[in-house]
Amino acid sequence: MDDVDEALVERIRPFMRRRKGYAEKKMFGGLCFFINGNMTVGPWKGSLIVRLAKEDHEKNQRRPHATPMDITGKVMKGWVKVEPAGIAADEDLKLWIDQAVAYARTLPAK
Repeated sequence: MDDVDEALVERIRPFMRRRKGYAEKKMFGGLCFFINGNMTVGPWKGSLIVRLAKEDHEKNQRRPHATPMDITGKVMKGWVKVEPAGIAADEDLKLWIDQAVAYARTLPAK
């Protein structure tokens, strides 16, 4: 998988692997992390993609280093792309992951 950001994967994995319902899957030319079958976070061209509640989309887009997730020409509501500066510190990376996991736990398991 040419597009996998191995350095970011190795930073994400310790925050995800100890969680109940954790899984990894190769998708979209990269690696995605799941909780209970729901896509939660993943690396995307040096940034972190994060799944959060659709109803909080506008608020989340205004957060520091957050940008719209748009890989198809259409913004994906409920997803945030966090630029590298927003996840440079492990504490910031963990904060985004924790929020995504908390949201994923509200969804029905697949």
